[in-house]
Amino acid sequence: MEFSQYVKWLKPLAWLSCLSPLATLIWKALNNGLGANPDEYIRNSTGYWTLAFLCMTLGITPARRLLRQNCLIRFRRMLGLFAFFYGCLHFVTYFLFDTGFDFRQVAEDVSKRPFITVGFTSFVLMVPLAITSSAAMVRRLGGRRWQALHRLIYPGAIAGVIHYYWLVKSDVTVPQRFALVIAVLLSYRLIHSIVPFAPVPRAVR
Repeated sequence: MEFSQYVKWLKPLAWLSCLSPLATLIWKALNNGLGANPDEYIRNSTGYWTLAFLCMTLGITPARRLLRQNCLIRFRRMLGLFAFFYGCLHFVTYFLFDTGFDFRQVAEDVSKRPFITVGFTSFVLMVPLAITSSAAMVRRLGGRRWQALHRLIYPGAIAGVIHYYWLVKSDVTVPQRFALVIAVLLSYRLIHSIVPFAPVPRAVR
């Protein structure tokens, strides 16, 4: 059964759901619910959702193939852009609260603090993905070059998990879970490249 007929109804709901972490942060900020260290709470929350949306973006292709629902591909760009959106918020909170908009401090942190180095690397790798996410850029680059460029999401996600793991230091349960999800998704990609699968039927438009 193809669910493409429901996409036009589901996409607005999905878009609103993607904004719910930000809405929750705003609500907590207005109601003194960010704890004793609001800066850290915002930074950690936006970092968590950046990784969560990266994992959801990576999961679209396996879900599309396994469920044989090609229409799911229509959600991938949106999820990827929300990953970049929360990544930008995460970087801005660090840039504002930790460095006070000091570019030299950022450069020093990136060069001397490994967890910031890999985190900044993850963010930088997401920038070209966001810039080239439109259909016009796909046509301009060509399908093969666009796909090759967007494989940067894999090292970007891995760097993000390492950043999270090195940041928390003590309780690494959550970054380990992210690492497991990404490992499964990467394994699926590897297996799919080796073992032939039946093609997914095209979505009815």
